[in-house]
Amino acid sequence: MNRNKVLATVNDMPQDFDLDVLMEKLIFIEKVEKGLEQVNSGKMISHADVKQQVKQWQK
Repeated sequence: MNRNKVLATVNDMPQDFDLDVLMEKLIFIEKVEKGLEQVNSGKMISHADVKQQVKQWQK
């Protein structure tokens, strides 16, 4: 995340806001960006593979 993204998020907040709400938004944005980077670089697991892993955990 960069400063511009943080400033844009702060600017989108209402005049009075809870710091916790801002932190939650910033963490959410960071996690979404990280997930998109993983998808774009092929570092993901298919839905079918996840279902298979869950079945193995339940044994």
